[in-house]
Amino acid sequence: MCAEIRMERMTSPGIGTAIEAGVTTVVVAAGAVEQHGPHLPLFMDAEHGDRLAVEIARRLGDALVAPTIRVGWSDHHMGFAGTVSLSKATFLAVCRDYCGSLAHHGFRRVCFVPSHGGNFAPLAEAQEAFNEAAGPDCSVDVYADLIEVIGTWREIAESEAGLGYRVGGHADIAETSIMMAMHDGLVREDRVECGQLTTPEEEPGLIRRVLSEGFKSVTPNGILGDARGATAEMGEKMITALADRIAAHFGA
Repeated sequence: MCAEIRMERMTSPGIGTAIEAGVTTVVVAAGAVEQHGPHLPLFMDAEHGDRLAVEIARRLGDALVAPTIRVGWSDHHMGFAGTVSLSKATFLAVCRDYCGSLAHHGFRRVCFVPSHGGNFAPLAEAQEAFNEAAGPDCSVDVYADLIEVIGTWREIAESEAGLGYRVGGHADIAETSIMMAMHDGLVREDRVECGQLTTPEEEPGLIRRVLSEGFKSVTPNGILGDARGATAEMGEKMITALADRIAAHFGA
């Protein structure tokens, strides 16, 4: 495996040599630049995608990491200042073009990893179109189990601190812990607070409301769950556990 696996940091000849040597799987994270409550920076999902993609590629073995798609489909967050959103059609067109480009260079498997909740369903629905864009010699796989992501975070928060109920899926104890693990100085700890608490049973209906009426209709401060009690140590364990499970989905 290459010492450097992030394509953006590699040279073109280096990527070509890696592909010729059998490194023909590529991991693509699909994040977002959107509000994450009063305490987290907008690039939470994009940065999380960067980290997850590298961790997953390492577990897969012969894999590289494509540039993260940093802006996703975030229309439901547009009620909050600073959010940048692609339309769903534009977002999926970008993903399709990624597939075509990567397949053209000789990659034989493209693994999409959404790190923003709003990207999960569109990516899953478009998997057939992605495979058509990639052509017959390249397969495209999408990790689309948002319930597993939230469940993984709850398990860690509960086992580490008895605070699983504070995981709601957005700007909560989980995402705050993850940001602390990645960029602790960027968390506004003086503004960490509780948002809209949910139960697993309520989540499907809440997600439908978020997508139809906007995030602000559900949580005025932009938090689903409760951000209090977050730690960098918990965040590292969440990143590790989630990378393990997503890599297992892709066959690691």
